[in-house]
Amino acid sequence: MALVYLRELNAQTKFAIWKIDETAEQLLANLQLNAAEVDKLERLRKGKRTLHWLATRVLLRYLLRTDRYIACPSDENGKPFLPDFSFEISLTHSYDYAGVLISSQGPCGIDLEIIKDKILRIKEKFLSKQELSFIGESAVEQLYACWCAKEAVYKLQGNKGVSFLNDMRILPFVYKPQGVITLELTKDGVVTSFQVYYEKFQDYMLGYVVGNP
Repeated sequence: MALVYLRELNAQTKFAIWKIDETAEQLLANLQLNAAEVDKLERLRKGKRTLHWLATRVLLRYLLRTDRYIACPSDENGKPFLPDFSFEISLTHSYDYAGVLISSQGPCGIDLEIIKDKILRIKEKFLSKQELSFIGESAVEQLYACWCAKEAVYKLQGNKGVSFLNDMRILPFVYKPQGVITLELTKDGVVTSFQVYYEKFQDYMLGYVVGNP
């Protein structure tokens, strides 16, 4: 694996992006897995899904700076957590890249997506008419910034029942290759505001957010 991006947001939070050049066997050589994890790998389809799963675990080892076994199960909603470390985590992957965000500040979320025109066909499924009204000339990239912001907050809050379209609202913003999006999440009648950072990374869009403990 090749580290292509490492960023410390503050003393409590950092993330890294790796390009996956190895085979599954090469990635496995850097890990210790328990029986449940070995079973999960066998149930995954061979190819990118296996490489993504393995790569995020190798990258997690890099960020935690340890050679020992790292337990990384998922809760009932599929959100990964670290029972043996005082960090919140979020994982992401897209095509040839994998990413991990860790934070001792609070719940966090990260999303990486390759930029393709296909998002134009599904924009109404995750953005309201009010949100679509401020999409500018860089429509495809801005739409991906919106998607990554919602996906990052979705991962942070960890509830499968949250709707991108109905429960999340992005406030108007002017797209730049790097910026901040204000997103309001309505959950159980309570509105919470998040500042989600986004940036274009090569041919990808990256979004990440950290909440309060």
